[in-house]
Amino acid sequence: MSEETHKKDHKEHDEKHLEKLTVKELREIASEFPHEKAIHEMKKEELIVFIKEAKGIKDETPVKQKKHIGKIKMSKPELKAKIRELKALMLTALASKERDRAAYCRHQISQMKKKLRRLAAV
Repeated sequence: MSEETHKKDHKEHDEKHLEKLTVKELREIASEFPHEKAIHEMKKEELIVFIKEAKGIKDETPVKQKKHIGKIKMSKPELKAKIRELKALMLTALASKERDRAAYCRHQISQMKKKLRRLAAV
């Protein structure tokens, strides 16, 4: 009888801490249930949802939403022109030994390059 209670405690522990298991462990658990989708192709979040549905567990925490990326208002040539301007400002700041201003320009250049990459991805 003590083994049965231990198994129940273990199952409750698994249900509460599925997020902490590795993908390999989640696949082993998911393979115990009948499935239509290929388990080896599922991502960790999908495996957790599948296991919870199979066990009949209501999901208290919503699935993480992807980070919202705002619309980029500048075009590619405008961003590149702004980067060139900032590089010139950074060089003049470095020549006049204004390290704070050069650091600010370097940061702005980095931000513009990130925006440029996001724009290219779209």
